[in-house]
Amino acid sequence: MKLNELRDNEGAAKKRMRVGRGPGSGKGKTAGRGIKGQKSRSGVAINGYEGGQMPLYQRLPKRGFNKPNRNEYAVVNLGLIQKFIDAGKLGEEITENELVDSGLVRRKRDGIRVLSKGEITSKVQMTVSGASKSAIEAVEKAGGTLTVAASRASE
Repeated sequence: MKLNELRDNEGAAKKRMRVGRGPGSGKGKTAGRGIKGQKSRSGVAINGYEGGQMPLYQRLPKRGFNKPNRNEYAVVNLGLIQKFIDAGKLGEEITENELVDSGLVRRKRDGIRVLSKGEITSKVQMTVSGASKSAIEAVEKAGGTLTVAASRASE
């Protein structure tokens, strides 16, 4: 096989329709755009426009509030922490910096929050910005401690 013999599989590449190329093509003259009107012209961008009627996205009531300075936590599960301990990437003393250094968490954001998905069997001392009640109970049941320190955002 030579480079000039390379080609796509049969039916892999569909040729695009060339519009406005005469009546025999089936897409001549108006090129499938119909007759007159805004949409037959070029440079039209009317997504959400309803011909002067109040658009749907403006008619519907707005609800709720998104706090602009809310805390964004990096979330980590107990099962993953146990997996990293078993692999030797984490020791018995676990801080937020060690979780980042081990590669378990990409970045701290406003702190790290521990959730209780999965099992933890190792006895560990953990210090993080947040934790669910069930995560704290699971760590204490395994014989360790989980301390929730004040997050950086409140300091």
